[in-house]
Amino acid sequence: MPPKKSEKSREEENVAKFGRVKNNLRMGVVGLPNVGKSSLFNLLTNQNVDAANFPFCTIDPNEARCAVPDARYDYLCDLWKSPSLVPAYLMVTDIAGLIKGASEGAGLGNAFLSHIQAVDGIFHCVRIFEDNDVIHVDDSIDPIRDLETIQGELCKKDLAILKQAVAAEELAVKRSGGKFKLSPTFIGMTTKMQELLEKNIPVRSGEWSTPEIELINEKMSLITTKPIVYLANMSKADFIRKKNKWLAKIHAWIQSHGGGVLIPFSVEFEQGYDQAEDKEAFLKDCGVEGIASALPKIITTGYSQLNLVNFFTAGEKEVRAWTVYGGASAPEAASVIHSDFGKLFIKAEVASYADFKEHCGGQKSMANVKAAGKYRVEGKTYVVKDGDIIYFQIGTAGGKK
Repeated sequence: MPPKKSEKSREEENVAKFGRVKNNLRMGVVGLPNVGKSSLFNLLTNQNVDAANFPFCTIDPNEARCAVPDARYDYLCDLWKSPSLVPAYLMVTDIAGLIKGASEGAGLGNAFLSHIQAVDGIFHCVRIFEDNDVIHVDDSIDPIRDLETIQGELCKKDLAILKQAVAAEELAVKRSGGKFKLSPTFIGMTTKMQELLEKNIPVRSGEWSTPEIELINEKMSLITTKPIVYLANMSKADFIRKKNKWLAKIHAWIQSHGGGVLIPFSVEFEQGYDQAEDKEAFLKDCGVEGIASALPKIITTGYSQLNLVNFFTAGEKEVRAWTVYGGASAPEAASVIHSDFGKLFIKAEVASYADFKEHCGGQKSMANVKAAGKYRVEGKTYVVKDGDIIYFQIGTAGGKK
């Protein structure tokens, strides 16, 4: 009998299955007012949206993209030195602050919750710095209370979505005149979801079968099925010394409330680093070895939590990182380059980035990789791996290459 899956592994498996299967997924920056959401959004995306010191400075969501840091892409760019260099991008949405009672409409909450419904993953920004000059919506710093507030509102919103979905199914059964009934799977699934949400437990932390997950994806757009990356906004001093009294408590809370990744960062530090003309001197002045910007980790973690991966095309004209959903087939990946390429797909010539770097000998050629037996020809059923370097052979509508 196989060993029982741990809670963590089961949650990771569920997150990978919940939600949309697309290549253009988005992370939304969520949290209470005045915790640093818009400032973080500006730093991630090089934008200049309002980030004022008062609640609800952001009303309509702002959306932009940020390049995904990738040492593999950098290596290919340095090697080929092509005139066109295009990295992978992560789409990020800055969503207005939520407050207690948002699910009942407080603070324009229902509109803001619908904005969270529209994204595919969440950067949950929580404030852990003390600053009397920066207003806190509850007048005091208590990250655990703030985490409870946001999760409570998300669960209440999902509970309302669930009740609407059940009512819609029951109405359809009534209108059918007895031609069909609610399936046992649907009844069991919705009962279990209601029990979780009424306890302020996110749906993603439950144990779900594949048919149940497919039903959830089909019938309702739930917020608490989305992956969450928790971002603890510290003071510059705390970030540099890598200590804050709240971090261990926040980590424990996350593990007992559905799980998720925790990344400490500091808007204050990041703004100073961003504005510094000599960034190495800025880091040296911090007086601590190994200190670095947390933004690359935030971006790459959000990207991976959405189950997005990269494949590369490289040549004299262009080096490019393409984004596909994890599990995409070779024809689906070809369609990302051009919609017709998936239909006209013949084969994919593939080398992993690791094999290419090991065997290319510093040459922008696949000759040594082929000689080492690390260059493969793959067909329509091939599942693209993160870091693949691919050359697609595409036919024409008339059947010729």
